[in-house]
Amino acid sequence: MSDYRQILVAVDFSDAAVQVCSRARELAVRYGAALTLLHVVEPIIVDPIYDVLPAIPVELEAQQVDAARKRLRELGVSWGIGEERCRLESGSTRGEILRVAEEIGSDLLIMGSHGRSGVSRLLGSTTSAVMHAAACDVLAVRIREPKKQ
Repeated sequence: MSDYRQILVAVDFSDAAVQVCSRARELAVRYGAALTLLHVVEPIIVDPIYDVLPAIPVELEAQQVDAARKRLRELGVSWGIGEERCRLESGSTRGEILRVAEEIGSDLLIMGSHGRSGVSRLLGSTTSAVMHAAACDVLAVRIREPKKQ
């Protein structure tokens, strides 16, 4: 394993983000690497063929971006990551993760994985798609569900 200098952490604001960020911080401390948080907002696509659906307010996407920006900032603060290293992008999740990883010269990309099997596995996931296309190492953090009591 090489020394990592630039770690990109893709987060989705689920409860899994804590596990992903925890693992990322461990590795950043071990290697003295910089951490960058990334969240991607996928655009709301409305197909005109479905004109029977009520119109989606134009400001909905802007509200979605504003809410994501706030949550990303809060997550960064809770993990000691400055606002300048918190990236919010819009577009295809897979495409934006790969683009930002290349743009910042990431040598390790960290994402969560729920370890699904069966049909979900065959259909693939964002983590799987990124793993197969990334130019850098990718760590899929296995998300552990809390034990039921």
